[in-house]
Amino acid sequence: MALVMNTETAVSTSARKRRSLGRDVAGVVAIAMVAVIGYLVFPDNLALLTRIVAVALLVLALDLVTGYCGVATLGHAALFGSGAYAAGILSAHYGINDPLLMTLAGIVGGAIAGLVSGAVILRGHGLPQLVLSIALIHLFHEFANKASSWTGGSDGLSGISTDPIFGYFEFDLYGHTAYVFAIVLLLIVFVLLRLLVRSPFGMLCRGIKEDPLRVRALGASPKAALMKMYVISGAVAGVGGALNAITTQVVGLDSLSFTLSAESLVMLVLGGTGSLFGALSGTVIFMLFEDYVSAANPFHWLTMVGALLIAVVLFAPKGLYGSAAAYVNRKREAGR
Repeated sequence: MALVMNTETAVSTSARKRRSLGRDVAGVVAIAMVAVIGYLVFPDNLALLTRIVAVALLVLALDLVTGYCGVATLGHAALFGSGAYAAGILSAHYGINDPLLMTLAGIVGGAIAGLVSGAVILRGHGLPQLVLSIALIHLFHEFANKASSWTGGSDGLSGISTDPIFGYFEFDLYGHTAYVFAIVLLLIVFVLLRLLVRSPFGMLCRGIKEDPLRVRALGASPKAALMKMYVISGAVAGVGGALNAITTQVVGLDSLSFTLSAESLVMLVLGGTGSLFGALSGTVIFMLFEDYVSAANPFHWLTMVGALLIAVVLFAPKGLYGSAAAYVNRKREAGR
């Protein structure tokens, strides 16, 4: 009897792994297909698509701490901006223009900012976390403004240049290389995060979100796990910030703005929290919709964006992707 049960368990585990691998492959293929479609549909606006990828990395980073860990924050742009300034300073002040080294600098800068932010924000719970995160984003913003000799202050950090990738692929005026570079970074980060959220550490963070007292009773440290996730989240956001600095060759204070933090949270809710696919879909939908309606109606586009968000919250409370996934699951269960 025990042998039969063990065999069934092994079979079900193997089936779950195959399904997870299938979803991973499908996700990578879907991202690549959307990237190709975007290239074909917006050949003259690749800068917008590259910007969407950079912000998508920020929203993915936010999803790690908010969607998977349940940490409330409105200051995640501090991690994004730190990565952007780290990459920009490396180029503007030290003359290191290799895109890969600049990306690495963004990862380190974002991770350090994540460590600092996590150490402060995780001391509170619920609404105090939101207050601490808002205070932090303003402190980061003000620090960057005052350190004008390094950051350029309100004028922004200029003088950033980038060498060809591997010495061959130059960043052309039309943004082709920048767009391909952005998609490659997004695919790498997506695959790594899929492995992370399914790992025992990822499951631990989900457990902390659901019941931190039970996790503590089992002998694990919720705060230590959340700190690790915050550092990882900072590294991911730093990749987005570095990508933004590399492709635009300027870093402004808007990369550390409260507005960017709030918009990233809106994008996450729009797509669906606790899902990497939801974070990506919410970012793409929000930014394309915002770009379209702001061009079509420059005076009332915020009203249209607000109406979209209200409709989503009322009729798709799990987000567009989350609600669609839940509907498909219900249909699948009903068909069995």
